[in-house]
Formats: sequence, structure tokens, C-alpha cells
Amino acid sequence: MYETIQQLFNDSEPIDLLTVTEALRKEGNLEFVGGAYAVANLTTRVASTANVEFHARIISQKHIQRELIRVSSNIIEKAFDEKTDVFDLLDEAESGLFEVAEGNIRKSFEAMRSVVKKAIDYIDKARSNDSGVSGIPSGFADLDKMTGGWQRSDMIVLAARPGMGKTAFVLTMCRNVAVDEGIPCAVFSLEMSSVQLVQRLIAAETEIASDKFRKGNLEDHEYQQLHDRIGKLSKAPLFIDDTPGLNVFELRAKCRRMKQQHGIDLVVIDYLQLMTGGSNSNGNREQEISSISRSIKSIAKELDIPIIALSQLSRMVETRGGDKRPMLSDLRESGAIEQDADMVSFIYRPEYYGFTEHEEGLSTQGLAEFIIAKHRHGGLGTINMKFIGKLAKFTDYNTFSDVGFDALAPNTAFAEGGTITRESKMNDDLDDGGASPF
Repeated sequence: MYETIQQLFNDSEPIDLLTVTEALRKEGNLEFVGGAYAVANLTTRVASTANVEFHARIISQKHIQRELIRVSSNIIEKAFDEKTDVFDLLDEAESGLFEVAEGNIRKSFEAMRSVVKKAIDYIDKARSNDSGVSGIPSGFADLDKMTGGWQRSDMIVLAARPGMGKTAFVLTMCRNVAVDEGIPCAVFSLEMSSVQLVQRLIAAETEIASDKFRKGNLEDHEYQQLHDRIGKLSKAPLFIDDTPGLNVFELRAKCRRMKQQHGIDLVVIDYLQLMTGGSNSNGNREQEISSISRSIKSIAKELDIPIIALSQLSRMVETRGGDKRPMLSDLRESGAIEQDADMVSFIYRPEYYGFTEHEEGLSTQGLAEFIIAKHRHGGLGTINMKFIGKLAKFTDYNTFSDVGFDALAPNTAFAEGGTITRESKMNDDLDDGGASPF
């Protein structure tokens, strides 16, 4: 009978004496439960529904108690085993307690009916959204149009050579997410301190060159401008952790706590190669990076949030001829990064390599390309953006402001503003002379 009521609920049908009786009759189970009289008799056993929430809370509490006993007993048993890796056990203990706290009790399988309902709910939600952005918006119009936003449970890798603006991009994006959308996000900075990151954010927000903060030579009007514009930034739900040498166990624990306490919906890691893995890497850096990559994907799936992991590229990019656009094979130290990631993207600035003209004669001054080289749920392509170096800031390609360089006019060679779409060549056999995707 409970299963029948649950099915009526899943089908968004009303639940009362008549609907339950009829549903049991259609299933052929009415006589099995004692007939219509037995169903009606159950309703007489409830004196009042006034305290139903309190009764349900008691049942929920007893369920949580049983789960705590189960998790604790399992941890105690493994703790007495000398062969158990203590760090793995610590992670398992926290994972178990987190699942109990979140009501996300681990289960083995889901019936197709249940999963289909979730899929339909997702489609309905996306259909009702006029913006076309079903995930977490980046704040960059062309990028959001191509990706639909950062999707939940996705691991997004953003790779580039040093100096291309990886950190500047994610900081601009986090500012858009936290300030403009009010969506809580967390940044794990293994390279720069929290103060350095915030100084960059302030520079971008106030449009005052960041070197003026370091030198302290602000004009009076700039100092006033600083105080006038940082109000929104200081109230934004943006959290920064600058713990050096962060390992995967610490990352998982901190993400869980941030999710529980602040409801974070986006995590950024700057950057992946500065993390340390578990205790089973045996000194092999490639295995360690593979372990870190798998852990990041696991955290994204567990917490149902997108995680953007910055990554370094191999020095082979610098020795290669041509325009030096990055490729998937340039990902540093492990092929597992490409395998685990739902999206792999690159930042490329032709101006960095001394190129003054882009394709079709487009000026490279301030031009940055956001290259999507792998996309598990969508197409590949390149989005043109503008990079403002002195502010450590990215803007949409068609957003103009007098910030220290001539505005770039849209070029007719690029479809829909700053977007270029290219046919996917991900499955081409490169050994047979096929070209790389980019």
C-alpha cells in the first residue's frame, strides 16, 4: 500500500481514500491488502492529522539514528584493522556522516520510472528558462550561449600556459556569479594568497590598475571610487581558501562543509597541479595527478555542483611552430585529466606570442580566445573575449569600455558576435595525418 501511495505521489496524483483504493484495484492488489474495507479502516486509526509533521519528524529522527549507528559501527570495525589506510578511513567517515546529514543515504539502483521523472523535471525547468542557461551562468553571454552554463556534477578543466590569464578569467567569472547572480561559490587558491586575489577583484570592480594598490599611489578620486564600488563585492557570497599544498581529502572535507553551511553551487581550484594526492601514489606524479583528477570529478558528482579546475599546459606548446594554439595532448602530466573532465577548455592570447593580426585581419590587441576542445554534453568551438591586462579582467567580446586599449570592432568572419563554431575532429585518427581539433 505504501508503494502505491508513493507511486501516486511520483505521478503528481492526489492521494485520498478513493484514489488509493482505485490504484490498488488496477494493480490487482486490493484484495491482497484486505479490500476496500481495510483501506478505509486505516483512515479511522488516525485521530487527527494536525500533528502529522511532528509524527513524520519522529520517524525521520529514528531513521537518522539508525543510519548513524550503521556508519559508526562500520568505521569502528575498520579502525581496528591495522591494514586500513587511516586517510582513506577518515574520508570514508566524513563521507558517511555527510550523507546522513544531507539525507543522501547511499543507494544501489534507481528504477527507470524514478530517473525518467527527474529527467523530465530537468527538461521542464530548462524549457521554462527563457535565457537558455540551464546551469550556473558564467556571466559571459557568448560562452553561456554555447555551454548553457556550467552544468551540475561536471568537472570543467581550464588550461593555459602561464601568463594567459587563467586566474583572471575565473576571478571575473566568480565575481559575475557571486555579485550579479547571488550564487555562492568557493575558490581554492593554491598559488596566490586570498589578499592578492581580492586585490585583483577590487581592481576589476573599480577599474583601477592593480599595480596602484601595490604601490599605494592612489589619487584622491580613485580612493573615493574604491570605497564607492566595493560595497557589492564585500557582500557577495564568495569564499576563498588559500591553504597551500591542499590534498584531495582536505578538498573534499572543505567542499562538504561549504556545501552544508553556505550552499555553494560552484567551486574553482587554482590550480590542479599544485594539489597533492592520496598516500597510494608511490612517488609517481602521473598516478598522483590521475588520483587528484578522479577525486575532483567524484566531489563534483557527490555534491552535484560544477567544479572548475585550472591546469597547466606542457612546455611543448612553446617549442611548437605555427600559432601555438593549445591542444588536448598539451595537458600536463596525465591523460586522466582529459578522460575525467566533462569539458576541457583553453585560454589562448595570440598577442602574447607577438602576433599582431588574427584570422581575417582582426587585431589581436586585447583579444583572448576561450577554446572548448572537449565537451561531453555539447559542441566544440571558440569564443572570442577581451582581456584587460592592467585590471586582470575579462569581458565579452562586444562589451566596450575605455580601459586602456582601443576597442575591438566585431569582425564579420565571426558568427554571432564573438563565437566561432568548428566541426568536431575529436575522433579523427591523428596518426593518419588528420589535423588536430584546433
